[in-house]
Amino acid sequence: MAGHSKWAQIKRKKAATDAKRGKIFTKLIKEIITAARLGGGDPSGNPRLRAAIEAAKAENMPKENIERAIKKGTGELEGTYYEEVSYEGYGPGGIAVLISALTDNRNRTVGEIRYLFNKFGGNLGETGCVSWMFEKKGIIALAKNEVDEDKVMEIALEAGAEDVKEEGDEFEIITQPEHFETVKEAFDKAGVKYNRAEITMICQNTIKITDKDQAERILKFMEALEDHDDVQKVWTNFDIPEEIMEAEAA
Repeated sequence: MAGHSKWAQIKRKKAATDAKRGKIFTKLIKEIITAARLGGGDPSGNPRLRAAIEAAKAENMPKENIERAIKKGTGELEGTYYEEVSYEGYGPGGIAVLISALTDNRNRTVGEIRYLFNKFGGNLGETGCVSWMFEKKGIIALAKNEVDEDKVMEIALEAGAEDVKEEGDEFEIITQPEHFETVKEAFDKAGVKYNRAEITMICQNTIKITDKDQAERILKFMEALEDHDDVQKVWTNFDIPEEIMEAEAA
């Protein structure tokens, strides 16, 4: 199982504290502001904004917070300008790491991200050092015990999905980015619930981590990156056996 799936599942199994929820709200607001600034405040014509709003609703963000963030993005209310930046490098164990961030101070953010790489025995690299390993895909993940496999396969393939895979306790529907919205809408219309639906980066060249201490260090590194206020998404390519992942999630 590739890093994007491993990390997504272990995050889902960890209980969200109030402090973490506050950070999640901050990140979501940044994304809503940026999406509205770049594509306008109408979610029906702005897929990125629509996805950001859906993510905010899934976290039970109050409607007024969402509306205020949209207005900041469109300029109706005064707001902070966030710049989209990306970072890449090698983490502990030699794993490839790709980071997407939104910042109002590029110099501060790169210094703090470099510090985290160094702290955990990794190296922040130059642009392009690992991004070539990753491919942009749409992913819709459904809990195995809540859906019928045959129905999932039928909906996915008829809507134009690329593949359906089993990943741990989930089915993952893989799509080309341009087909993601169509496939997601097909599941919405069919009333099929999913754990997450997103455009993500998938790395096919995984690194298997069998040492428990190394695995623990990697997961702490991932948590530290995602805990950073400016970091929106982190993608990687580690492959850790289920028994170690379950021990860390417990």
